[in-house]
Amino acid sequence: MFLVLKRSYRIPAPRVRGRPIHSIQVIHRDADLAVINKPADVSLLADRSGAACLWDALPERLGCKPYLVHRLDKPTSGVLAIALNPQTQKTLTRLFARRLSRKFYLARVLGDPGRTGTIDLPLKKGRKSRYRIAGQRADIIRQDARWTLPGGDGHESHTRFRRLGREDGRTLLLLMPRTGRTHQLRVHLSWIGHPILGDQLYGNPRDPAQQAPRLHLHAHRLVLPGFGSFQAPWDA
Repeated sequence: MFLVLKRSYRIPAPRVRGRPIHSIQVIHRDADLAVINKPADVSLLADRSGAACLWDALPERLGCKPYLVHRLDKPTSGVLAIALNPQTQKTLTRLFARRLSRKFYLARVLGDPGRTGTIDLPLKKGRKSRYRIAGQRADIIRQDARWTLPGGDGHESHTRFRRLGREDGRTLLLLMPRTGRTHQLRVHLSWIGHPILGDQLYGNPRDPAQQAPRLHLHAHRLVLPGFGSFQAPWDA
């Protein structure tokens, strides 16, 4: 059951050379925790591009020092939890490390992978900051609604999905990752033949059917035991 949000706050945007890059919607705020709706295409932390990042703006916007708990990729939007003191950071970090949090993403993909499915494909680091399945694409086995890779030697990576709708050769999925590997959802969907729309890194940017102004991946809901359930609207 999703949390019904009765109130949200909008705070000033971080600025680059005097110009705002995005406004930041604060979904929840108390003495220990802030939850924001991260905009797409804005880095959480500083990167090599030198562009403004959200983290630099948060102390002033939240009125206190933020403490990192988890991350979202630059092109991904949605729910992001931020601890407001060291003890909460320690507690939440433990929740994520023990896989006690529950994460739900929305994604639009090319084609239709099926009504439901489970992707159990180990990951390893590839070239040029990319990640890949720890094996050959030809060795991936699909049995019913499950994809596996016998003998894979990478990091365990597990994703479940459920189809929410289909239109014009594209499918809206609800994704439920059990592990939290870097680029896990993007790699998993690409390697089973259903890349996320707008994924320039793991998809085929020359395919007109996959082109989109942004990556169609959104962290829709985050459940943190002892803290609550938090949901972010998606405007894609």
